Amino acid sequence: MMKRSFILVISFVLLMTFYTIYPKINSNAETKKTYETGNTIALSLKHYKNYKNVNDSLEVRFLNIENKHSKIALNKNQDNIISKEEQSLLARLVHAEAKGEPYIGKVAVANVVLNRVEHEQFPDTVKEVIYEKNAFEPVQNDSIKKPADKEAYKAVTDALALKESDDESLYFYNPDTATSDWIRTRNVTKIIGNHAFAI
Repeated sequence: MMKRSFILVISFVLLMTFYTIYPKINSNAETKKTYETGNTIALSLKHYKNYKNVNDSLEVRFLNIENKHSKIALNKNQDNIISKEEQSLLARLVHAEAKGEPYIGKVAVANVVLNRVEHEQFPDTVKEVIYEKNAFEPVQNDSIKKPADKEAYKAVTDALALKESDDESLYFYNPDTATSDWIRTRNVTKIIGNHAFAI
């Protein structure tokens, strides 16, 4: 009898101890968060899934924000991509090539030069692209030496600002006067005024 009573008492004590201590342990396990130096965050297993989901979401949003700001910074600094001397040279080319053309046609001519600078098949600077052998007629007939008007300068500025656009044209020509058979084999992307633009 005494043995049975003893066992019941021990069982009761253990049971009470369990119900007294476990909630505290469980509560600590659920709520404890330790922040250490750096990016290490220690969480309970129960919180890990939620933490991972939130952290992954924050990481994606952070990368998107970072890329967005990088793009904005790039657009704000378009003027620094080419020198003032090259901007003037490009404006003179636009003036000589697209005089009398619609304004958007002048922007498109400037954009062709900028696209060539970034394309692997062409030189790496505006000056080298413009003075590449037989690339532009105004270089051959010296009309590129004539001063550019304000509209040509504005077209260059706008072409730089729109440099992230989808226009990938690398060539332009006048279908009515072009004598090259090769240029007519290029895929035309658009026609503005008297010029066909192609890749």
